[in-house]
Amino acid sequence: MYADLTKTIESLPFELLSEDRKQILQPLIEFIQAKTTNQQEIRLNLICTHNSRRSHLSQVWAQTAAAYYHIKNVSCYSGGTEATALFPMVAETLKDSGFKIKTLSEGANPVYSIKYSADELPVIGFSKTYDDDFNPESGFAAIMTCSQADGGCPFIAGAEIRIPITFEDPKISDGTPLQKETYLERSLQIATEMFYVFSQIKK
Repeated sequence: MYADLTKTIESLPFELLSEDRKQILQPLIEFIQAKTTNQQEIRLNLICTHNSRRSHLSQVWAQTAAAYYHIKNVSCYSGGTEATALFPMVAETLKDSGFKIKTLSEGANPVYSIKYSADELPVIGFSKTYDDDFNPESGFAAIMTCSQADGGCPFIAGAEIRIPITFEDPKISDGTPLQKETYLERSLQIATEMFYVFSQIKK
């Protein structure tokens, strides 16, 4: 792990996680634990409406947490009910937390390389629908990171389990002086919860 990213991880406030949130995270812990115990592939598809903010933050932090705790065979994906673009403030927020970000292509829907370690493959970040060819077709956990997608998609084809773990949209701060602070707050909340999940897995 990059040194600046490790500092961010070591400062995550696990003690502030409420019992209510731990209960919401428990089905994901149980899914990952069962796959780990049976030495099976663990596929997580983190889904939000536009695949622009929360689902990307969740994908990146979940993949990083799996690597940090040495949980093997974990592949994290993200998607939306529609494709838009990865919002630039998300990439900036991750960069500020210690990730190495590279823009692979520009345009209406840019593609980013997001690296948490010099020796690991990057997470490829761009907006897509949850059933895009880039994502798995079956055997995955569909993790609904926003209430709109959760309510609008009662059925996700190919999902082994559907787990709502919703977060407040940082988009509410766009165009305000609190934008940077709000995105960092949401990113660190998601990081804390994803790291809590993987910290509970027994290898």
